[in-house]
Parts: sequence; C-alpha cells; structure tokens
Amino acid sequence: MTDAAAGQCAAQRPRWRELDGIVLLDKPAGLGSTPALQRVRRLLRAAKAGHAGTLDPMATGMLPLCFGQATKACGQLLGSSKAYRARLVLGAATDTGDAEGRVVRTSAVPPVDHSRLSAVLASLTGDILQTPPMYSALKRDGRPLYELARRGEEVERLPRRVRIARLEAGYWTDAAIEFEVECSKGTYVRVLGEQIAAALGTEGHLDALRRLWVEPFAPEALVTLDAVEAWAARGPADDERPEWLLPVDAAFPGLPRLDLDRVASLYLRQGRTLPLELPAPATLGRAYDPAGRFLGLVEAAPGGGLRVARLFVAGASGPEAETY
Repeated sequence: MTDAAAGQCAAQRPRWRELDGIVLLDKPAGLGSTPALQRVRRLLRAAKAGHAGTLDPMATGMLPLCFGQATKACGQLLGSSKAYRARLVLGAATDTGDAEGRVVRTSAVPPVDHSRLSAVLASLTGDILQTPPMYSALKRDGRPLYELARRGEEVERLPRRVRIARLEAGYWTDAAIEFEVECSKGTYVRVLGEQIAAALGTEGHLDALRRLWVEPFAPEALVTLDAVEAWAARGPADDERPEWLLPVDAAFPGLPRLDLDRVASLYLRQGRTLPLELPAPATLGRAYDPAGRFLGLVEAAPGGGLRVARLFVAGASGPEAETY
C-alpha cells in the first residue's frame, strides 16, 4: 500500500471517542439489529456499543442502542417488558413465521367474528408456553438455530413460559388481523401469531411487525436513522452530545435517587460500604456525586448499609455486556 493510500484509509476511519448514553433508534425495515448498531456507532464515533434486544430485519421500531458506560445496562434492558404491533396474514404458514420465509402450508380460513377472536386472544393472555422457532438466534452447541434451519435441519426445542400482559386486536378481516401485544422477555411475536391462527383453525404468518416500546422508555423518544445521519453530517465537535442521546441513568427511572457527598462518592467508587439505607421497599437505588453525575446502582449490604451493585463510571470493574 502506498503512503497516499494508507493516508486515505486512515482519513476514512472514524476517530473513536468515549461516549456514554442510550439511543432509542426507530429501526427501519430491512436492516438487521447489529448492522443498525454499527451504523449509528460509526456516526456517533462511539468507542464502545451494544444493543438491548434483537429485532428481525423485517421489523421496525424501538431498538435501544447503548454506548460507553450504558452498555452495562444492556442486560437489564434485555429482561424488560416490550410492546409490539403486528399484522397476521391468515391462511398460509411460512418456514420463518413471517413474510421473509417461504410458504410451507396453506389452509382455509374460517369466518373470523368478534366473539371468536376475543375468546382466542383471551386464551393467549397471561402465562403461556411457546416453542422457540428454528429461525431464531438461540444457540445449540454454539451455533445459532437459524444456521441449522437454513441447512434444512431441525432440532428439538423445549417450550418456554412467557407472559402476555395485554393482547388486543386493532382490526380484522377474514384475511388478516392486526393486533397489539405487551409481553415479557423471550416472547416470539411470530410464534404468537401462529398460535392465534391455530386457535382460529387455520395457518398464519406475520407480514408486518413494529416494536412500540421497551420498558422503561416512551415511544416519543425514538429517533430515526435519517436524523442520526443528519446530525453527523453537520460535523459536530467531539464533546457535542445530540439531544436524543439519553443519559445512562435513563435506564433506571423508577429507582430512588441518593445524592452523596464527596467522601461517600469516593468510598462508593472504592467499593466500600456506606452507612446509608434505601427507602422501603426499594432493593436498588441510583447514586450520584455532588456534581449530579450518575455513579451507579447501590443495594443493601449484608449486615447493614449500602454497597455497589454496579458502577457506571470510568474505571469500574466487573463483567461487561456483549459489545461490538
């Protein structure tokens, strides 16, 4: 490589920077979760990044992207409740459970009336069992199931218990049903669509899916990829933070706040137990230094006082979330 070519390659590489925060990306259809993360990471020039909850390429909607210290919150966000809006096409099943797959079965569609549909949705509300689909990121012997599925292989998957907190139909015809669902982690909306169709006496697959929100974030905070690209195109300064980059503690809005003095802040970062208590019945709290900077989460220590549950400041040790 010539010196000129090497210089050009170096100029094209982003100048990575330490950036902490959360972006609630309104993921567009056709883009995978990891490519979406990498694109936003490059635009923000963030040194460290991870996402909390995969969305299929066909799906749109809220994809929490965590940067810097916020990557430590990925695990908690993965366990959060979520809400979706989906469109279920009746009469045909695909190998993927959505419109990206090939049709593998067809069936006549019985008339769908209000009372029948309401009864079906009620029967699938609460704690239910789901068998994970072959086209999923779950792993068997270190390999994602979708890789096996693409080779025509199928392996046994044990049913898992998930919770459907709300399941309501928006509109329906004899050909399709639009529904909204609030559900626990681990819920496959594609499988839920198949379960609805089966209970109606037919086959089905999703041809549209949108994630409306991920607890604890409101949908109003969503930012489009176009908006991120427009911000980056302005050539912002290294210390500039876009208004849609949420602070790290936005992941924990429901926890009580503890404002520490200088000494207590130092002790907390050193891993010492503080002679403080959380208001009942809280088991975790958010700790801040005298400047109002979020330090991390604290919990009750054995024998009394508070100790670090997780630090969210530079220099903190402990296992990290998967990052890219």
